Amino acid sequence: MAARGRCRRNHPLNPPPANPSDAPGTQPPPNLVHKISGWRRVLLWPAGMLLHLWGMTLRFDVRPEDLKNYLECRVPLSIVLWHNRLFLASEIHRRYRRGRSVYALVSASQDGAWLTAFFSYAGLRTVRGSSSRMGREAASALIEMLRAGYDVGITPDGPRGPCYDFKPGGVIVARRTGSPILLIGGEFMSAWRLRSWDRFYVPRPFSRVRMRCELITADQLADRDAALVQLRERLLAINPDPQD
Repeated sequence: MAARGRCRRNHPLNPPPANPSDAPGTQPPPNLVHKISGWRRVLLWPAGMLLHLWGMTLRFDVRPEDLKNYLECRVPLSIVLWHNRLFLASEIHRRYRRGRSVYALVSASQDGAWLTAFFSYAGLRTVRGSSSRMGREAASALIEMLRAGYDVGITPDGPRGPCYDFKPGGVIVARRTGSPILLIGGEFMSAWRLRSWDRFYVPRPFSRVRMRCELITADQLADRDAALVQLRERLLAINPDPQD
């Protein structure tokens, strides 16, 4: 069943910053944050439009109970998906959560600068940091976003893996704010896989994607270690990989 809806617009006390990479919170020192501007940013516009048009061709199969969770807008959510399903992020936002601002953690590196600029064309905002060198500061920035009323996006095995390793950052952020976690599942009926560390999925245009999700409430995160095991198991279950 192909379904979509629209989340009502959030109205936090403070509006999102005009520059997607200028999210409040504890950021890395400015001289350590790489940015893309000028002609380099212009060069990304065709790629951003291609991603937008490509995503629109995908046929999402969503069950009614999952659609209800995708449209949960009474509270801000921590949206969690595996790094190799990141292609779906902008389309999930466009189809189901367009009325809300969502912030994703992106590296302060040059690669992260390109990703930040690319995300901006898809309507996604970023906070800049590192899950390794600046993990505490990055977590603080995401916590501030949730407390301000915005969604946050987390890839628990990013940015360099190992693939399907659920790092504790996502659970820490949710536990500190009491926000639910929305686990995202995407099973591709037809897709290419890159030779990257996570074997990144690129769905073929006009292909079908079986979308699943599970809403994990704050009380299910009381025991951090048990929650990490449970979340990894559930995220693997709703993201089956084909037999290679």
